[in-house]
Amino acid sequence: MFDRTGISRNNIRRSAIVALATLAMTGAGWPQGAPQPPALGVQEPAAQPGPAPSPPPDDARPGLLDGVGKLFEKSLSILPTLKSPGETIDDLNARAKDAGDGLSNLAKPSSMVSGRAICPASANGAPDCKLGADRLCQAKGFKEGKSLNTDSAETCSPKVLIPGRTRKPDDCRTDNYVTSALCQ
Repeated sequence: MFDRTGISRNNIRRSAIVALATLAMTGAGWPQGAPQPPALGVQEPAAQPGPAPSPPPDDARPGLLDGVGKLFEKSLSILPTLKSPGETIDDLNARAKDAGDGLSNLAKPSSMVSGRAICPASANGAPDCKLGADRLCQAKGFKEGKSLNTDSAETCSPKVLIPGRTRKPDDCRTDNYVTSALCQ
């Protein structure tokens, strides 16, 4: 069961147990009578106590349960305000609608195509596979594409095949290719 704040009874019971354990460990609680000093030798007769003061009325006397009740009131006042189930469902519905609107923008017809288009080198020397995917898709009749799979191959000059010739660093290069793309 949950109360009006959404806190279960089990959580309240656990909090009460923790509060009681804390009071017991710290020694806080009901005041005890003052300890009697140890008797050293002759004892004087104890003074006769006067009439005991009457205890305060039950509803005004602070005690353990009153302290625990105040502790719960304080802990409930610092909890964040919880949404009702209806408000939570409304919030989730609004988020789902926003997500659905975003997906409808992505739902353009698209197809996956296979082939082989080279990824040209960009200004910094890195392969530009977006341009390769666009070329692959345009060859299949689409406007643009996104690379799904790539491949690389080493392309060498025919000079490498000459017997007895030593290979030079610029005889071969690595080319990257787009082998499949998602086209729109």
